[in-house]
Amino acid sequence: MFRSPRRVSSVTPTSRQTAVEMARPIDCRSGLPVLELGPGTGPVTRAILDRGVAPGDLYAIEQSADLCRHLEKAFPGVNVIHGDAFDLDTTLAATGVSLFDCVISGIPLLSFGPERSDALLMSAIGRVPPGRPMVQITYSAKAPLQPSDPRVRMHRSARVVRNLPPASVWLYSRPD
Repeated sequence: MFRSPRRVSSVTPTSRQTAVEMARPIDCRSGLPVLELGPGTGPVTRAILDRGVAPGDLYAIEQSADLCRHLEKAFPGVNVIHGDAFDLDTTLAATGVSLFDCVISGIPLLSFGPERSDALLMSAIGRVPPGRPMVQITYSAKAPLQPSDPRVRMHRSARVVRNLPPASVWLYSRPD
């Protein structure tokens, strides 16, 4: 956290309650895999698997090699990818997967500025069917990002005060 504050969204892991709220939008009946951005130590990864996603249907992109090793040990069968979520084309190229049920992000968007964060948002929701969400956590009282595309819908789906710090879960999607 102190060496690379932009890479870590919180000093403490995401609470179980927040992780469950982040995994709630997953539609396990869609037949599509799930993409997780910035899984960190894995509390949201655990909630995604507990939601019913098979390990082989979860692709988790993490920038830290140390955290990738931890995730691979903690969650056998999950497709842990050491890569850059801000360059999804390159990072996902070797997987052959281009469409996901939803994208769940633990990346601290407020730390990266609106242009870079918007580019990530647009890239992520371009990988899910219309109407399906990119799920984003924030510790701010307001939305972590106002999309540049006015057609993108956004709303807060949950506010979790039993998280340190309190967290909000936002959903972003393209119209049906």
